[in-house]
Amino acid sequence: MTTRRRRQLLFAALYFSEGAPIGFLWWALPTRLRAAGVEVDAITGLLSVLVLPWALKFLGAPFIDILRGPRWPLRAWIAACQVVMGVLVLATLTLDWQQDFALVGGLLLTHAMAAAAQDVAVDAYAVAVVPPAELGVINAWMQGGVLTGRSMFGGGALLIDAWLGPRVTVALLVVAIWSSLALLVALGEPEPAPAGGLSARRREFGAALGTVLRRRSTWLVIAFAVVSGAGFEAVGIVVGPFLIDRGFSSEQVGAFLFVPVVAAMIAGSFASGWLSDRAGHLRTAAMSLAGMAATITAVAWIGALWPSGTPTLALLLVLYVLIGAFTTTSYALFMALTDRRLGATQLSASMSATNLCESWSAFAVGRLTGAFGYGPAFTVMALASLAGLPLLWWMRPARARGTER
Repeated sequence: MTTRRRRQLLFAALYFSEGAPIGFLWWALPTRLRAAGVEVDAITGLLSVLVLPWALKFLGAPFIDILRGPRWPLRAWIAACQVVMGVLVLATLTLDWQQDFALVGGLLLTHAMAAAAQDVAVDAYAVAVVPPAELGVINAWMQGGVLTGRSMFGGGALLIDAWLGPRVTVALLVVAIWSSLALLVALGEPEPAPAGGLSARRREFGAALGTVLRRRSTWLVIAFAVVSGAGFEAVGIVVGPFLIDRGFSSEQVGAFLFVPVVAAMIAGSFASGWLSDRAGHLRTAAMSLAGMAATITAVAWIGALWPSGTPTLALLLVLYVLIGAFTTTSYALFMALTDRRLGATQLSASMSATNLCESWSAFAVGRLTGAFGYGPAFTVMALASLAGLPLLWWMRPARARGTER
């Protein structure tokens, strides 16, 4: 394979290992709980806690930037985190997820911390080895991998539970987490190692951080990440309960999330990745963001007019195409504006902001749904997303000056 193809395969595999546990926690678990009669606000409260390690991962990212070196590169960070993630999930096999809920929750929270650290290292590795002209397409491959993992262990987990039982699902999840280790060894490219010893790396890190913090684009990106995904994060968190309350069964929800939703997101990701590398990340992000807000509003109200549910499913598929497009091009934009010397710290701050968006969106949509219903809740969250459009406009001067990378 060419180096370009090797990068695409490797980052797709790494993101698959990230997406599998996220799909299980974010898609399968809420649907299970809602089908068992748990209230939506309780489900979203649990998820808002589990997402916090991703929202706060920027706090540990500087250690990865400073401590990485020739003897402990980013690839070593990735491998170590994957081992810890798998071991913690394996530990839940001996527990009853209802009777030992507190212990299972603690293991999953610790797992989430290791997964967040792995996420930081993988993204920093991408910044280090992927050429700028490939960022859109490589993010499409990343999204393809993470969405496949989410599909298999989100909607797919509901089907596996019904056929083979929950313990088999958990064992297969561990296999998925560890599946990219061999490819990391076989296909991973050595990243440029920081020069000098630990003291020199600390000084270089401090100088680079001071430069980045003085850039307006840094703060615009973080603000954009905190608000722009509010609409689709809100819908994604409660889509299972939303469809259950519309009369669909858990198996129907699982089948919908397993193939159609993921196929739609992957299609949107690759279309957006191709367009983003040619038309620009800012323009592509703005178009997909506006389309998402309009489609979420349509899901909120058109579904109430046609009780059959078919229009709702069709609109949700359109929405997931746009979600795939927006995610790919916004992540490519974040990488393009990241200083290579701060691959872990700066990019993780942007990604943590997206996770913070997911956390507050989960909390907000749960409260809004409980008070007003799905329609008003989705509409409010879609309007919140549109606050990201002027932020994209203000990023244009930084992009034009070539301050990225």
